[in-house]
Amino acid sequence: MRTLAEHDIRTSFVNCSKGEAKRLDLPKDYADLPWDELDFLGWRDPGAPGRAYLVAERDGGLVGISLRVPAGAARGFTTRSMCSLCLTTRTGGGVSLMTARRTGEAGRQGNSVGQYMCGDLDCSLYLRGKKQTVAGGGLDESLTLEQKVARVLTNLHSFLDSVTR
Repeated sequence: MRTLAEHDIRTSFVNCSKGEAKRLDLPKDYADLPWDELDFLGWRDPGAPGRAYLVAERDGGLVGISLRVPAGAARGFTTRSMCSLCLTTRTGGGVSLMTARRTGEAGRQGNSVGQYMCGDLDCSLYLRGKKQTVAGGGLDESLTLEQKVARVLTNLHSFLDSVTR
């Protein structure tokens, strides 16, 4: 992913108001992000644990979505869940159901869509082996990194389509 300017990130959001986008907190490590190793930018709001954000390059532009992370009891460490984007297996609540308000009239009526994702939205780093999980990672696959990245982007774009249609 190319390096993104703060202004570009804030103006990319499609499912929240301009005021909300202006007030959101950027990632704590924004200045030190490994942009060359990211397939999309995703982060949890350090000031609001129930909020997360995702920004992806799409059709020559940027699409940002605001996500809600439901509050709830932490899962036990024996429970395994799989991220639907990167297919990384996580334990202890490492995968969360994240919901996004849909755009347009559907969003104004309160409709949303959800997806199970890595709770820290670091799918790109798990794929590249830059981050490890307690559960030991993802599937034992023979896919190349390029194929895994293509799969993540396909899954992500499908989710973005469900938010914006």
